Amino acid sequence: MSPEDPRGIIELGNINIKCLIFKIKNNNESEILSTSVTLSEGIHNGMVVNLTKASNAIRSCISAAEKKAKILLKKINVVFEEPEFLSTKFSKHKKINGSKIHKDDIDFLLKEAKKQLILNDKKQSIIHIFNHNYIVDGKAFAEEPIGVYADSLSHEMTFITIPKNNLKNINQAFIDCDIEIERLISNTFALGVKLLNNKELEFGSILIDMGFEKISLGLFKNLALVHSITLPVGINHITKDISKVCSLNIDESEVIKNNIDFSFQNNQDIFDKNDYLKNTYFINSSFRKISKSLILNVIKARLDEIFETIKKHIIVPGFNLNSGIGFLLVGGGSYLLNIEKYCENFFGPNIKKLRENKNEKENYLDKNFASCLGALRIIKDGWETEAIPKVGSKNIEKIGFFAKIFGIHR
Repeated sequence: MSPEDPRGIIELGNINIKCLIFKIKNNNESEILSTSVTLSEGIHNGMVVNLTKASNAIRSCISAAEKKAKILLKKINVVFEEPEFLSTKFSKHKKINGSKIHKDDIDFLLKEAKKQLILNDKKQSIIHIFNHNYIVDGKAFAEEPIGVYADSLSHEMTFITIPKNNLKNINQAFIDCDIEIERLISNTFALGVKLLNNKELEFGSILIDMGFEKISLGLFKNLALVHSITLPVGINHITKDISKVCSLNIDESEVIKNNIDFSFQNNQDIFDKNDYLKNTYFINSSFRKISKSLILNVIKARLDEIFETIKKHIIVPGFNLNSGIGFLLVGGGSYLLNIEKYCENFFGPNIKKLRENKNEKENYLDKNFASCLGALRIIKDGWETEAIPKVGSKNIEKIGFFAKIFGIHR
């Protein structure tokens, strides 16, 4: 593949499927040729649940982007996330006995970790491997300690895996579209690369992607995705809770959720002077008294469950909530009014949301194609802590140290 050949990225979302086509110019700058958005069908939480519908939606999205760019893609990079992703951490040890550390030593530890992972669960396929720490004679090294004399070496890694059958279903959906998958990229990884700066990625940050039917958590440190998990619950569950408990339809419940102030201090626009839901919110249902306390308690119960679960998954070495580590809220749920205020009850004051870019075009891309833009950077420049390389020409792929010694494993 020539460096200037157009390349594609597709994001498999619950609500929308998004495609971005780009090319890498001779100066290694990227140029976006086209984008497209299609309603998602046959895909739920990153998994193919109806092959025919999924293939049709994927084909429609890719075709729309190809038509705009006036090209045809043979391969495409797939960005997705699903609750069945597993994040597994390994720490492998080797005696060096006073000799220099060679790349073969690190190669050995990587292969030993991979071998153990496969033996533990043969039904999983590896999506990513991240190095995030070396321990040389009890001392931490952020970079690979090649040439250092040592008695012992420990290598800490994180594997992101997916059930093989889930991967087969995704692969089949693209085969039915007559297009080959170039590589798979975790949505959380791509978002972190796009939205966090190098300082945040190096010294530690937590990214919470509040999606429609799922919430993904990513812990970044030493320029690596150290831990990741996706919960099968999202902001739409708040809507469904309001609908069920208050006997309102989904559309009415959605309007209520979108108008709630999640600081829970200023909701006079929703409730009347007697603290009952105003009649303007009864769009299709007959008006009746629904108390403010009932609606707010329903919302708080679901939020408490979500954030308590997230908090349990942040109990990871190096991530102390009292150390001032930063949190970034993204996804559709981050647009809920003052949702960050409620987060502070669980994670402290270091919560932030994305600010909109003043440039309208850049803001549209950043807001709607953040995952694709993060994936573009990974594809274009490589990622130094990722141990699995991208498939393609070395002229356009900057394959890092780990990639070179680990080889391509699918």
